[in-house]
Amino acid sequence: MISTGKIAAKYYRATAPNTWTGRIDGAEPELQRWHQRIQLHDLSKAPLPPLSAGQKGLALLGFVCDEGVRRSKGRVGAAEGPLALRRACSPLPVHFKTDNLLVDAGDVLCPDASLEAAQEVLSEAVPGILSAGYLPVLLGGGHEITYGHVRGIHKFLQQQGTIPAAGLINFDAHFDLRIPGPDGPSSGTGFWQLAQDCKQQKIPYHYLALGIQQHSNTPQLFRIARESGAQQIPADAFHMQDKATLYTAIQSMLQQTTHIYLTIDLDVFAAPFAPGVSATAFNGILPGGLFMECYRTILQSGKITGIDIAELNPALDIDARTAKLGAALIYEAVQHYLSA
Repeated sequence: MISTGKIAAKYYRATAPNTWTGRIDGAEPELQRWHQRIQLHDLSKAPLPPLSAGQKGLALLGFVCDEGVRRSKGRVGAAEGPLALRRACSPLPVHFKTDNLLVDAGDVLCPDASLEAAQEVLSEAVPGILSAGYLPVLLGGGHEITYGHVRGIHKFLQQQGTIPAAGLINFDAHFDLRIPGPDGPSSGTGFWQLAQDCKQQKIPYHYLALGIQQHSNTPQLFRIARESGAQQIPADAFHMQDKATLYTAIQSMLQQTTHIYLTIDLDVFAAPFAPGVSATAFNGILPGGLFMECYRTILQSGKITGIDIAELNPALDIDARTAKLGAALIYEAVQHYLSA
């Protein structure tokens, strides 16, 4: 539960009831859409109620922030991403089990450019969701969402008496291993910060970056990746349908870790499919075919502890293509988790 004091009022808001709307074909279970089934919950008033035995729950939580993008000198607007993702998800059909729960747990906010404080609030909200038995699916927001999300997962694992050595899988054109500059942490520093935390706490650092573009990362970032032990698969591996390379890397990560944090930066995809991002990729990966096989392999591992979608900038989107792509990825996660 997030504190109900001043921090909650400043850094959190519940989702408005009229956010989830759309077509209604009927009230019968086989006719329902997400906006008819989703349950809204205000974390500032009470924690999520524990799930019943055998029941599964998935909680959406927005991160209304693009301060990290601003500090990275990117094009701001990702703070509007969570709302756009909700709207794109609203008309999706319900194909998951009736007894399982889909909950909207509101938004963590970043007022007054207070990125570090917002990340701390996020890191407090995530373990509360996990402790109640729900899978957190976070809606970005810039990729600064990673640091707060993973810190929250680590806090939860520590509370469970488990070594917080979650595997970090990032579909992204960028490493996000930049060393913070004068402006402090940003959307491009999250995995560097996590590497430093792991080093300080003397716990393993398992990081796999999928879809890396050489022209989007400096030689220093490739050096930092090597020195930190990060694994990386270039975007070309997806273009050339190199299943063996991709599957070996993914299976290696799944085998050496018991928990997985999965993040998808929408700028990993080719610009025609994802125009609504700060840094478009003219030769990014395609969102179908081989990517979906890889994505589903990770989802089906049974080790997912948290998922987020980052970098949607609705102001730059065309016909809501990027928002719909993000919604389709969330749909896959819901299907694999709530339908099992």
